[in-house]
Amino acid sequence: MSTESVDGDAETPVTVTESAASEALSLLEGEGLDTDVAGLRLFVQQGGCAGLSYGMRFDDEPESDDAVTEHHGLRIFVDPASRRYIGGSVLDYESGLQAAGFHVENPNVVSECGCGESFRT
Repeated sequence: MSTESVDGDAETPVTVTESAASEALSLLEGEGLDTDVAGLRLFVQQGGCAGLSYGMRFDDEPESDDAVTEHHGLRIFVDPASRRYIGGSVLDYESGLQAAGFHVENPNVVSECGCGESFRT
């Protein structure tokens, strides 16, 4: 996997597979965003039956305290509060006959809800 830190941070909070980066870049471009500056924000929020859930959105640019990494041409933004929950995670894109979407493999998860939408660390 091609991973380089944009902000000089030695710790990479999230790694992104080539398929996830390709899909996200396609969506970013479809929104008319500049992929040299804009990126995908991955964050953790309160919610779900297990207590925490993942969130993703496109941002025009990172916040000043974000960890910013680049993977296969995709910029990823992670805020400091979310880093402690998702450090070491892998963002992947899965497509199949029944469903397609982004999936976070998080080594910090100790339990997930039955539907897989929320987790606890």
